[in-house]
Amino acid sequence: MAEDSEHCVNQTLSTIAARARTEPTNSIVHPHYACAIGAAHTVSAIPRAIPISNCGPGCADKQFNFISAGNGYQGAGYSGGGSIPSTNMCEQDVVFGGIDKLDKLIKSSLKIMDGDLFVVLTGCIGELIGDDAKSVVKKYQELGKPIVSSQVAGFRGNNVIGHEIVVADIIDQFVGDYEGKKEKGLINLLCEVPYYNSHWRGDYLELKRIIEGAGLRVNMLFGSESKGVSEWKAIPRAQFNLVLSPWVGLSVAEHLKEKYGQPYLHIPVIPIGEEATSAFIRRIVEYAGVDKEPSETFITEEAARYYYFLEHFAEFFSEFWFGLPATFATVADASTNIAVTKFLSDQMGLIPVKQIITDNPPEKYRDDIKKLFAELSEGVSVEPLFLEDGYIIENEVRDAPFGATAPLILGSSWESDVAREMKGLSVGISAPLNNELIVNKTFIGYTGALALIERIYSLAVGDGK
Repeated sequence: MAEDSEHCVNQTLSTIAARARTEPTNSIVHPHYACAIGAAHTVSAIPRAIPISNCGPGCADKQFNFISAGNGYQGAGYSGGGSIPSTNMCEQDVVFGGIDKLDKLIKSSLKIMDGDLFVVLTGCIGELIGDDAKSVVKKYQELGKPIVSSQVAGFRGNNVIGHEIVVADIIDQFVGDYEGKKEKGLINLLCEVPYYNSHWRGDYLELKRIIEGAGLRVNMLFGSESKGVSEWKAIPRAQFNLVLSPWVGLSVAEHLKEKYGQPYLHIPVIPIGEEATSAFIRRIVEYAGVDKEPSETFITEEAARYYYFLEHFAEFFSEFWFGLPATFATVADASTNIAVTKFLSDQMGLIPVKQIITDNPPEKYRDDIKKLFAELSEGVSVEPLFLEDGYIIENEVRDAPFGATAPLILGSSWESDVAREMKGLSVGISAPLNNELIVNKTFIGYTGALALIERIYSLAVGDGK
């Protein structure tokens, strides 16, 4: 009887331990996203736009440390990091309100900061105590100042949700109404979240190169190729909006459709490699109804270059096959995850064994995201996991059936520790990334696919380093 009792206790403890490894709790460790006020980086990604944080002391700094400094050491740029004006709300403001402090901060920011657009981002404290930040901002809007108010308290969601809120607020309060004509061949690109997607700068460059190579024009709202507020003002003139993501940008596109009567084309998977990128070009050209000749010429040239390099890689691949990874796991936001997983499964012949989505997509999008993973390639599908807790994620990766070959794990710095523990290969594709510097890297399109191949197989022949 004692032995039976001891066996039952051990079995119960084992069950509890197993559940703790895989079941969500009311708290998480090793997070893969920041809070909504992290959308300050959406603002600072617009040339000469200035975020003003209306929140507690340290909030903006913590977001910067996670989304930018601790995510490829991307830097503060013109108006990020320590340059962000902040009200630094404290106990006194909770008791008596922080409106006067915000008013003074806006006034001084407009005087001192040299910007074309100012966005006041109100965080948890201001929203919880009911401060009417919008009325303060409205006073400056009526004076003709280029300023926007946005409510992005952390309880509204993560920084991806904050990004959607801020983009919509800029459109409504700064871009404004428009009843003019649409310009055929002009596209608004709604894609990755700046800074949060650590490769966003290189990705935006490659997408601009591809779209313009196809004979179209693109409003680049963020990054080095954006002309800043002039491109935002041009949003209503675009022929259509291109949503290049499983879910990010869809709510904005729906809003633009209602506000300006603008249609949108939703392509949920960012193209990686020749096959996907050429198909992507043909689809947007067909939708735009423009002359196909420039795009076909561009595709021919790019495909020839791509396969020239791939042919030389194939020689290496055939010689060193015995030491190369065969299975892989991806841990990333939905947009990055499906793009990388589809490329490696469909074009490189690797086997997906664990795909974990970390950006907490709203429930209404999850079935559609699952369908994308069910159509990776002919006869290849996988059921993605939607997880936020890094502890559970890391245990799921450890338990993945990688087989006899070295595990290939594409994820964040959190998962690189697991890869090292498993003597596997680690490729950084998602936030946070604090073990590498990212200046202008891309893993998408024609150019990025080759860079991704280089990265993976350099690790394979370099003992994972």
